[in-house]
Amino acid sequence: MHAQRRYTLTASCPDRVGIVARVAGFIAGHGGWILETGHHADGEAQRYFMRIEIKAASLTFDLAELRRRFAPVAGELGMEWRIADSAVKKRIVVLVSQQEHCLYDLLARWQSKELDVEIPCVISNHETFRGLVEWHGIPFRHVPVTAEKRREASAEIARLFEEAGGDIMVLARYMQILPPELCEKYPGRIINIHHSFLPSFVGARPYHQAHQRGVKLIGATCHYVTAELDAGPIIEQDTVRIDHADTVDDLVRYGKDIEKAVLARGLRYHVEDRVLLNGNRTVVFR
Repeated sequence: MHAQRRYTLTASCPDRVGIVARVAGFIAGHGGWILETGHHADGEAQRYFMRIEIKAASLTFDLAELRRRFAPVAGELGMEWRIADSAVKKRIVVLVSQQEHCLYDLLARWQSKELDVEIPCVISNHETFRGLVEWHGIPFRHVPVTAEKRREASAEIARLFEEAGGDIMVLARYMQILPPELCEKYPGRIINIHHSFLPSFVGARPYHQAHQRGVKLIGATCHYVTAELDAGPIIEQDTVRIDHADTVDDLVRYGKDIEKAVLARGLRYHVEDRVLLNGNRTVVFR
């Protein structure tokens, strides 16, 4: 993360000549100092994507005024856009079940400031990690999930997320399927780590599926959650090579290391406003 305060503009619009010149000209015209830029033209969709970091101190007005002044430019270009402030930390609500490795990793990165976010609470359908979470000074919320009360549990999770002022919901091996209404309420705001290299081996027990299929590579996928199981836009993936001598337990052990790294990278890209949705795909400005 950069030490100096910055404003990050992310935008997409129909592709045309002059988009970069128009936006860069607007920024320069107000004395804005560009720290980093990323651009991508999708030829198939005829859509243009951009990410621009601006040194906040180079502008003579605040973020609200920047947004007000940029709005006519965005309207002229037909943009979907937002401007984030690095001084405002994203608020991450973590959901977990009884697999601890991703939770441990996120808490360690948060505590060391490597992951510069706020974690207002952790939600779980089990009591297993209450002590760990509260030892870190983070509120722990137990929301049991049963077949008979799945909808009530979903409503309680949404209520707790809103109460915490959550920006992002992170499923850190939360082994419950979220109902469609919850997914649709927070599009692009729920991140999951799936323990396979999607689209292979969706659903439950992917390491067992991989072992039975005899694959030579296993992986993990960080993706946005949609109503369709394990089919949301992919943010980040990685793999590890395996061979015929590896057991299911070996695959699970190898997989845990990949899951932690992939979730951390994917979440960092999201937190730093590096991910733009492009239908059911993503543009990620690393």
